[in-house]
Amino acid sequence: MGETWKWSAVEAAAAVRSRAVAPSELVADVLDRIASENPALNAITWMDESSVEEAAQAADDAVIAGAELGPLHGVPVTIKENIDVAGQPSTHGLPVMANNVATEDAPIVKNLKDAGAIVIGRTNTPEFSMRATTDNPLRGRTNNPWGPNVSPGGSSGGAGSACAAGMGALHHGNDIGGSLRFPSFANGVATVKPTSFRMPVFNSTAPAERGFLLQAMSVQGIIARHVADVRLASAVMIRPDPRDPQHAPVPWDGAQLSNPIRVAVTTESHGYPIHPGIVGLIERAAGFLADAGYDVVAADPPPVNEAARQWFRTGATELAHSMRDVPDGVGSETVMAILERYYERGTQLDRDDHIRELGDRTRHMRQWNLFLDEHPLLLAPFLMRPMFDHDADARDEGLDDLFESAMYSTGINWLGIPAGVIGMDLVEERPAGVHLIGRRFREDLICDALEAIEERNGVLSHRLWERS
Repeated sequence: MGETWKWSAVEAAAAVRSRAVAPSELVADVLDRIASENPALNAITWMDESSVEEAAQAADDAVIAGAELGPLHGVPVTIKENIDVAGQPSTHGLPVMANNVATEDAPIVKNLKDAGAIVIGRTNTPEFSMRATTDNPLRGRTNNPWGPNVSPGGSSGGAGSACAAGMGALHHGNDIGGSLRFPSFANGVATVKPTSFRMPVFNSTAPAERGFLLQAMSVQGIIARHVADVRLASAVMIRPDPRDPQHAPVPWDGAQLSNPIRVAVTTESHGYPIHPGIVGLIERAAGFLADAGYDVVAADPPPVNEAARQWFRTGATELAHSMRDVPDGVGSETVMAILERYYERGTQLDRDDHIRELGDRTRHMRQWNLFLDEHPLLLAPFLMRPMFDHDADARDEGLDDLFESAMYSTGINWLGIPAGVIGMDLVEERPAGVHLIGRRFREDLICDALEAIEERNGVLSHRLWERS
């Protein structure tokens, strides 16, 4: 069949259904690619090849027996090390949790397996999943396949790096302040951060439930090279699970809108010196959408910087109350210093102010809902500068710049609305992309528009492979 590791998940699943390729062949090809590329990248940090091969053989047997096949039958997928997979460790990048073995699959893992996907390994994450790069004392540093000095992003940096390098078509990640979108931007791939409570979540290994705001801002998702793969896997992952009582069982495809769909375009930076290369990508994407038949208009949304500031104030207050009791030595000095900077930037709120700000979140969400009622999609910056060096967030000036340049990231998490990122080109020789924000529970509209961009721009990873 040739180099099946280059295939999209859509292509691979279709080939399995038509019996053009066996699941074991797909898995073997991806494992060979991992053996070739992963030693230099350290993106996939835990594997059990014998169990992977058993799963692949079982998938082969199901095809031979004529069993009903799921939409991802035989397709390899990786799972980030902060979500439970039965029989595997959920380490969160912490040495103290190296043997934190799960006894049951998290809901999204169960959904992927039920659809026929084969979990081939775990991807790296920074400690507590709270950095914009990916490094930890347990698994070490993940590198970006585009260059050794470029951060792979965080906290799903292992997923982003593995995706761009061709180590499978589908890679799970999650996002509380940008952890799906940062790695997609940094590695030149694609993702959609879903609406709050869109995907079911539960970790049997978690020692306690998180605070409500952290639950509301954190979502599960998928990173892929092709937007069609993001769509396919996301539609599988959203299936309900009784272990998540807050999950919203909303169908993937929403009501059809009258054409042309209006797309607002903004480069409003609220005083940050946005890089001209980023502006150029937004303008290029706007042209692609216009060519695809969208009604593209210039329009600025409600101030995203206000939403970002509330993410820090209220989110950091809740984070501080849940994290400041972590015993000394559990996290490295680097990550604990970064967390302190989060707390400082957030300006800790007392009880009354925290309650007021949580209430004020509804006002911000209403303002954005009204804007998105007129403009179902918003094309905007994600990171307003070229991607950072791998250790920039460990330096005070780098962390401050990161916070300011990524206000469209944290602000969107605060609002709980969906947003996608797609890699488009290099800016100062580093991957970069654009940010597409949409209405609540209309990830399907975001995927439609991202696919229109991809069709006209091409897949950036293919340029990486040609260069390699």
